[in-house]
Amino acid sequence: MASVVVQVFGQPASTDVARVMACLLERKLEFQLVRTDAFRRGNKLPELDPRGQVMLKHGDITLTDSRDICRYVCTEFPRWCTRDLYGAGALERASVEKWLQAEAQSFDAPSAALAFHLAFAPRVAGVPSSSSPADGEEEEEEARRAAAVTESERRLLRVLDVYDDALGRSAYLAGGEFTLADLSHLPNAHNVACSARGRALLASRGNVARWYAAISARPAWRQVVGAQGRCALEP
Repeated sequence: MASVVVQVFGQPASTDVARVMACLLERKLEFQLVRTDAFRRGNKLPELDPRGQVMLKHGDITLTDSRDICRYVCTEFPRWCTRDLYGAGALERASVEKWLQAEAQSFDAPSAALAFHLAFAPRVAGVPSSSSPADGEEEEEEARRAAAVTESERRLLRVLDVYDDALGRSAYLAGGEFTLADLSHLPNAHNVACSARGRALLASRGNVARWYAAISARPAWRQVVGAQGRCALEP
């Protein structure tokens, strides 16, 4: 199999970069990860999107939206795919697209918000603090954080109820096979599952729990998680 020169710019910890890496690894495509860190190293590339999250370069092609990058990877290199991640025909692709839109419009925001609040509000997430609030302002801040977690959970559970119903009828979101529809959910779902409270939330919906266990165990995704762990240890 001939190699394909693809460059991915960004940080593996980014949900957008993780999504793109997972897609490339599922497709068994060789790529070069060029790590960028605008805050520590001052080497943000001008071509990156305004958020500075991810960019893919392939020849003269430059893309900066992670979901569009995944679509591009699936359509540009179809003959090297071991599985048809984007649907084998028009009907299958329409089903994949339906869930890609659901992820972008309904799942992304509440799952990202919940993962953020759980990561940066450990006392709210059930981890006791070693110090008591110093004053009323800190107590108010804790209350705001608790309310943010509760609201994010409420919004995400509404989405998960829809997913749980759909996953009661098929093994994966777009049918009986793993597709880009499932892959696109992995970065934020993983971030939610990094806390005990987040894992409990996913486990509260049986079909969702079964689905997440299956997709998060895929070798390609485990490689992404491994890369994230290695980068976290680097100075």
